[in-house]
Amino acid sequence: MKTNKLMLTLALTAALAACSTAETRPAMTSGSMLTGSNGMTLYVFDKDEAGSGQSMCTGPCATNWPPLFAPHEAMASGDYSVVKRGDGNKQWAYKGKPLYFWSKDQKAGDTTGDGFNNVWHVAKP
Repeated sequence: MKTNKLMLTLALTAALAACSTAETRPAMTSGSMLTGSNGMTLYVFDKDEAGSGQSMCTGPCATNWPPLFAPHEAMASGDYSVVKRGDGNKQWAYKGKPLYFWSKDQKAGDTTGDGFNNVWHVAKP
């Protein structure tokens, strides 16, 4: 009887863990662009090579262009993959390109970073 209860408890625990770690989309589509869950526009950087698994925006660049961080346990799903940053954090990427916010956008829907220095662009689905 104790073995059956233990097995049932382990099975329920595993099922609950699987549900709690199920991936949800890290970005949303808003019109013709990708946004974070906060509604803020996401951007891609021309200097990031799609599929390279790394971000070229570090240090002061990452202060102005904050990464769309991924939780430690995040895993690739569909068009979304995970990039490991130099500081050990993880960042979401879309079709292999890391995703960023722009610190100068003030409200949801702002796209003031689009075209910045001819290397930053709104991320599009």
